[in-house]
Amino acid sequence: MKIIDLKARTVAIPLNAQLRHNTGVHPGYLLRTVIEIITDEGIVGLGEVGGGDQRAAFAKLKPRILGLDPFHLETIKQKVLRSIYYMSNARLYAAIEIACLDIQGKVLNRPLSDLLGGKLKNEVPFIAYLFWRYDRPGGGHDKYAEDMVDLCTQLHEELGVSSMKLKAGVMKPREEVRVLELCRKNLGEDFGLRIDPNGVWSVTTAVQMGKIMEDLNPEYFEDPSWGLEGNATVRKQIRIPIATNMYPNKFDDLGPSIRMGAVDIVLTDLHYWEGPKGVKDLVAVCRTFNLGVAMHSGAEFGIELAAMIHTASTIPTMTFAGDAHYHYLTDDIIKGGLMKYESGCIKVPEGPGLGVELDEEKMEKYERYYNEKGDYYARFHQDEYRPDWFPIVGSI
Repeated sequence: MKIIDLKARTVAIPLNAQLRHNTGVHPGYLLRTVIEIITDEGIVGLGEVGGGDQRAAFAKLKPRILGLDPFHLETIKQKVLRSIYYMSNARLYAAIEIACLDIQGKVLNRPLSDLLGGKLKNEVPFIAYLFWRYDRPGGGHDKYAEDMVDLCTQLHEELGVSSMKLKAGVMKPREEVRVLELCRKNLGEDFGLRIDPNGVWSVTTAVQMGKIMEDLNPEYFEDPSWGLEGNATVRKQIRIPIATNMYPNKFDDLGPSIRMGAVDIVLTDLHYWEGPKGVKDLVAVCRTFNLGVAMHSGAEFGIELAAMIHTASTIPTMTFAGDAHYHYLTDDIIKGGLMKYESGCIKVPEGPGLGVELDEEKMEKYERYYNEKGDYYARFHQDEYRPDWFPIVGSI
């Protein structure tokens, strides 16, 4: 079996609000580049990646994988992952690996989870991912902690989720901590609490806010300050586990982060950690050093979400509910539309490979939508409601 073609298309799907974060705004839609890897036997594997329009990047990588066997992932990784001097193509390789695993599963008539050791559970829990919103459903913007608690309560009731994470670094730190205080009061002692200022808070602020939150017993405090040094310094001074999807977010930085004592829980993005197999490698290292692991979200659509769910279902130490922007999407590009939440969980897809198929009508629709809206990564760090605003780090 040989790879004879790679096709890439970029699509955008509307959100039900604009989502604010410490470095800008998701402007009412998310965009992904979807790939199809085609074999000489007519089997097609699906992959997906974010980070803007990646069609040109895949066009450059395509000659490197043509003629290769989709079962020979180590060869493909060597030819793709570090094909540019000093740079990692982890995002692009992850999408290719997902597509190749989809092909393998279809050839073997086995689900992707079986290629990773077999699933240990039939469903994977997810959280209420709380963003401060512009133009929320019904109108208006989120301004106060009570707005976030209302959203969390709504998601708890509608989706059945039993934990939350606040994307912080947007409002004043004390107001953001108040979100966790009110969620604890309104949703009970067993409801999981997390907060993530994306490294924007100073060490001093992170420690101050961390000490306030200690009695709330959060599941973890994600990237409280900037860099390995920032996280390590905060970790020494508070009694809350420190999690990260930023430091480290690649194998090069994993060793230093462990030696420095910078992290308790590593959040596993398929696109940062070199695909599902790379995540399994990461989990083995984390188990060696008694670090926790949890699945992180990269604003994925149904293809990568399916890969995330398959991967998470095979990891016994992944006991935290996963992150997902998914509940903000208004549609999906896979047949059947958006995957369903049941009691806060999404079932592991059934069928060979990923267990999902592209809906071509939706693909055409959301290709057109992308062409109308464009690649927002060029204006990612802008805020139309605050035209003079710009991102800052470490001065809060």
